[in-house]
Amino acid sequence: MCSLFRRGQWLLAVALSGLSLNAAPILRVCADPGNLPYSNKAEQGLENHLAQILAADLGMKLEYVWWEQRKNFIGKSLNAGACDAILGVPAALDEVAVTRPYYQSTYVWVQRRERKPQLSSLYDERLAHLHIAVHIVDDSYAPPAQALAQSGLAGNLVPFNLYGDGANTPARLIEAVRRGDVDAGLAWGPLAGYFAGSDLELTPVSPDHFGLVPFVYPIAVGVRRDDKELRDKLDGAIGRQCAAIQQLLSDFKIPQAGERRLSCATALSASALR
Repeated sequence: MCSLFRRGQWLLAVALSGLSLNAAPILRVCADPGNLPYSNKAEQGLENHLAQILAADLGMKLEYVWWEQRKNFIGKSLNAGACDAILGVPAALDEVAVTRPYYQSTYVWVQRRERKPQLSSLYDERLAHLHIAVHIVDDSYAPPAQALAQSGLAGNLVPFNLYGDGANTPARLIEAVRRGDVDAGLAWGPLAGYFAGSDLELTPVSPDHFGLVPFVYPIAVGVRRDDKELRDKLDGAIGRQCAAIQQLLSDFKIPQAGERRLSCATALSASALR
């Protein structure tokens, strides 16, 4: 009886060992639980869908570590070991190792279609007579709003918090333009593309920089700086799944920008950038 029991234990251990060996590796992604169009707990966001595409390509099981994207988000989550990757980071970010960019976008003017002609330049003389909705993050203006403030138009700016107590907080700026509470708005392109409807016009901000501050950013996946192996795997998956990613960007109405419209097909791989 004891021999049979011991044999049963051994067989169970072997079976469990086999399951462990055959289990898919896990890709842990840190994501905000309420930050559309990027991510939410219902996994409806752009980055949720992208994470699914990449994990499936690599044969990995996707798991989320839900973490509100606030000040020092990367340091407290990814770089503290809470997860393996964060999607949607600027490709120039020094805190992480990044893949090739999978899109490049810019800040845009948000205006009602009846405005003629549409604003585009930060140096348009009409701005002195307009109320302009802008996003603030951690008590700081978004980059193009900083340019307007430094140009003497701080009194024309109407601030809206980018983060708040609602799932669609970024949309409040868009709604203010739609209602006519302000004359125009400035917003990051992916936010504007997702929340604006056909009644609003989106126009890239020009010029595409102010001093040394750019308004156009290539966006990539970030991992810890010492995890180049995972970075290269994700980079390869982005290249292989480029067509699916481009369709995803189109579905989420992400404005593409830059003199050379960067895509996962044309962007240099992470290994080429080393």
